Amino acid sequence: MNAPVAIESITGTADSGRITKRFAALKAEGRGGLVTFITAGDPDADTFRDLLSGLPDAGADVIELGIPFSDPMADGPAIQAASLRALKAGANLRKTLDHVRDFRKSDDDTPVILMGYFNPIYKYGVEKFLADFKDSGADGLIIVDLPPEEDLELCIPALEAGVNFIRLATPTTDDARLPAVLKNTSGFVYYVSILGITGTKSAGNDDIQFAVERLKRHTDLPIAVGFGINSADAVRDIGTIADAAVVGSAIVNRIAADLDNDSRAKPGLVDHVLSFVCELASGVRG
Repeated sequence: MNAPVAIESITGTADSGRITKRFAALKAEGRGGLVTFITAGDPDADTFRDLLSGLPDAGADVIELGIPFSDPMADGPAIQAASLRALKAGANLRKTLDHVRDFRKSDDDTPVILMGYFNPIYKYGVEKFLADFKDSGADGLIIVDLPPEEDLELCIPALEAGVNFIRLATPTTDDARLPAVLKNTSGFVYYVSILGITGTKSAGNDDIQFAVERLKRHTDLPIAVGFGINSADAVRDIGTIADAAVVGSAIVNRIAADLDNDSRAKPGLVDHVLSFVCELASGVRG
């Protein structure tokens, strides 16, 4: 096994702001956090706006918003369907940033991360996107199809603009690869606990604990664990191992369960989804 790389040589330098404050607060409380994922604009702008505004009170410590995209290759059927619903309802990257801007009018504390693919940002224009991103009040980016070898495309400009670029680590990210993955990472590290697409079963807790301990030997950034987490018990278990648990497909599935045959929101959808988030949050809020 390769020797750990010094933390100062692999940790990004962006000002983490809300992300750093939130993880520091969680550490002070002695608990793990809950990171919730929903797709921006799903199933329609008004319903999404209500969901987004309700997530912090329901127990979300950090919010990830999926950028709607027509070819979300790393996502499973649930998030793929959510992205297509959002696009059909008129969602796009500009409107996603507008949603964050509206959210900031009532919540200046909860970190908001945009997660997605590079194509919509490339079409938007990197320089314009980063300026609008900062203006919206968003805090970090997870771009799943830009490896470290492509850092000049977005990662470096983002860090120079003071935007957190959050990297994914996987079970195949060995000690030889970790320095490249972590070099320009800031905010936190997202550990994908299994290989494959979103929405599949989770790894065993022993495997996750081993992976988190290995990551922490290489970085002092918080570690959030995702993929396959779908219950309060699973959130609790991950919250004792890592700094946060990420739940995405399970929440998106709850949205889908309250749609009619035309993919329109049924009455009560927002309350049902936020109640599920409350249930998940009980795993770390006890």
